[in-house]
Amino acid sequence: MVTTKLIRPSSEALDQILGQTFPVLDDGFVRVVDYMGNDSSIVQAARVSYGDGTKKVSEDRALIRYLLRNQHTTPFEMCSLKLHVRVPMDTWRQWIRHRTASVNEYSTRYSIAIDKAQQTEPGQWRSQARDNKQGSGDFLDPQVGGILSAGERKLQALSKDIYSDRLAHGVAREQARKDLPLSTYTEAFWQMDLHNLLHFLALRMDPHAQLEIRNYAQTIGEQIVSRWVPVTWEAFKDYRFGCMTLSQQDQELLALLAAGKTDAALLWCSEHGWLREKDGRKVLSREAQEFTDKLAKLGVRAPWEE
Repeated sequence: MVTTKLIRPSSEALDQILGQTFPVLDDGFVRVVDYMGNDSSIVQAARVSYGDGTKKVSEDRALIRYLLRNQHTTPFEMCSLKLHVRVPMDTWRQWIRHRTASVNEYSTRYSIAIDKAQQTEPGQWRSQARDNKQGSGDFLDPQVGGILSAGERKLQALSKDIYSDRLAHGVAREQARKDLPLSTYTEAFWQMDLHNLLHFLALRMDPHAQLEIRNYAQTIGEQIVSRWVPVTWEAFKDYRFGCMTLSQQDQELLALLAAGKTDAALLWCSEHGWLREKDGRKVLSREAQEFTDKLAKLGVRAPWEE
């Protein structure tokens, strides 16, 4: 039997930053612990069903872009990334919702809690968004923020003192921790395949994601994934992160607008519940508002704006 020695796929650019700490927030970080595969691994997995096929770099790039563009996701699962992260617990709660990762988190049952909590500068406090129940609005006045930051420091110091006092009195760590604030930092090893990692980044780099986790996602994407699999990263930005989806209703309405049938478009909006009158003013459904944003990116005015 003829055997061929296999060479482990590697990424020179990622090898250069293994173990390097990328700061996030005031005391958080992300760093690469290990990885498996690279852009070539994706190509290899895609071609296994029909032999070697084409081997030119330009053709490899075209194949990766085709796979991502047409949502052929399995080849991307051949690559994985293992990170060491330090993140506030409230942000970690959002992070851990992505259940496709392998996770091992720092345990405050076995170890004393990390002696650091995320602090908010006076100019970083955000108001509640008026049109989004789960999102942020504008930044508050720094004068108001100064009062809030002072209260935050007082609360965190009190919580720390109470926690330390419980430990000093011999209270079990698993119980002593119960009043620690969600701003307390935790650490974890987090490993995920590239397909699911791209899904995580698409959601958490989005402008609608909470700012804190968006900072982590941007660091992972721009500082790490872009070095690890540059061809895939380019395709991801083109076909996932920077793309625009059009529903069937979007397409129907856009066709009317493209044909110059403004009156028919307005009638369509009324019939489909996108547009109604209330107290003499036009009220848009959420779908209509989202469609307006899509049109704005294309340089097109919505019929109700004219």
